[in-house]
Amino acid sequence: MEGKPILLVEDNPDDELLTLRAFRQSNIRNEIQVVRDGAEALEYLFAEGEARNPRPAVVLLDLNLPKISGLEVLRRIRSSPRTQRLPVVILTSSRLEEDLIQSYDLGANSYVRKPVDFNEFVTAVGRLGVYWLLLNELPY
Repeated sequence: MEGKPILLVEDNPDDELLTLRAFRQSNIRNEIQVVRDGAEALEYLFAEGEARNPRPAVVLLDLNLPKISGLEVLRRIRSSPRTQRLPVVILTSSRLEEDLIQSYDLGANSYVRKPVDFNEFVTAVGRLGVYWLLLNELPY
């Protein structure tokens, strides 16, 4: 699935760099499109005409985003026939049980808490990549 991009929705520049570095160290070669707030994520996913972007293989979605929250982005992804089956992995530092429950209630495919340790983070991102990009089969 090397041809499909990964959409990373992350507003923290440090977490963005760590995620990109972890993907490189895990030999994940898919292009990674980075957007930094919920509004940019929706623009990327719902652009029309010539501005339309390639469908990502997976969306890695932070919850605490400026402009539009990650939970609202997830709600809109699931409410559109165009994106309702798109794999969405919540990748967040939130430890709130209500965020976990609400993410699954809104249709998240997975919920991963960002490990604090970089080596653990590389391992987690590598496993995400293997599963969502190599093992998982998409309906489109």
